[in-house]
Amino acid sequence: MATELEIKLTLSEQAQSQALSWLLAQQEARAGGCKTLVNRYYDTPDADLNKARAALRVRQAGDRYIQTLKTQGEFVGGAHRRQEWEWPLEGPELDLALLKQTPISEQVNLDDLRLAFETNFQRQIVMLEAGPSVIEVAVDSGDVLGGGHAMPLHEVEFELKGGEPGELLRWARALALQVPVFLNLISKAEQGYYLADIYRPEVFVPGDALSISGLLRLLSVSWLTGDVLKLSPSALIGIDDKARHAGFETLWSSVSARLLEGVTVNSLLGEHQELGVLQLALADQG
Repeated sequence: MATELEIKLTLSEQAQSQALSWLLAQQEARAGGCKTLVNRYYDTPDADLNKARAALRVRQAGDRYIQTLKTQGEFVGGAHRRQEWEWPLEGPELDLALLKQTPISEQVNLDDLRLAFETNFQRQIVMLEAGPSVIEVAVDSGDVLGGGHAMPLHEVEFELKGGEPGELLRWARALALQVPVFLNLISKAEQGYYLADIYRPEVFVPGDALSISGLLRLLSVSWLTGDVLKLSPSALIGIDDKARHAGFETLWSSVSARLLEGVTVNSLLGEHQELGVLQLALADQG
């Protein structure tokens, strides 16, 4: 088992191309490999894995197959921290015996697992090495396929391989200053579940003050579903101070006004190309 720490940014196809060019131009950057990945995700007919906040996939890269189990984990300092188990396979079929070594075997009937959806994309790797810190950047471009539907996938993921966790946020913020991005807490697996009509998260707004991670999660859910996000002044009261402390009082004032009126995240992204910069600044405060 390993612990994965990463920051994921969603962006347009054009912005993704610009982001890759910018990354490769950095002094600390080294181009890695480029490969096509076919990812098949599995769950029970009742989505028991999803209910257990876990995702199971078999990934094909060329003639190599890898089975991976991930937990949803937690959002800390702008990054996802998740548990991950990974095993090489001889072929494309699930190996249920390997899953019996994990806690998920006590929560899910492994014999009920079935193919649920796919995420297929091309991945370009860029390695960033600065002092003791090593970050792997995955630039993913492709599609999510489920329930007879498809949606485009354009992401840049920063994953810490060694060194200081704060470097993840520093690099993500540097990229966000170059191209419009969206700090996305919705995983590829969640996108697949939603597209396959297995799982639909709700834009649930609590009555009390939101935490920064709570706000970022609500923004991500609205991005996925297209639902209007409407918040109360009491929900945002604590975040006002954080935005002011981060030096983004003016931008936050405009964004928060729209959130109080009620707005979809796609509309918000169209109105504020700096939204990702604001998200990352708030994550740094959280």
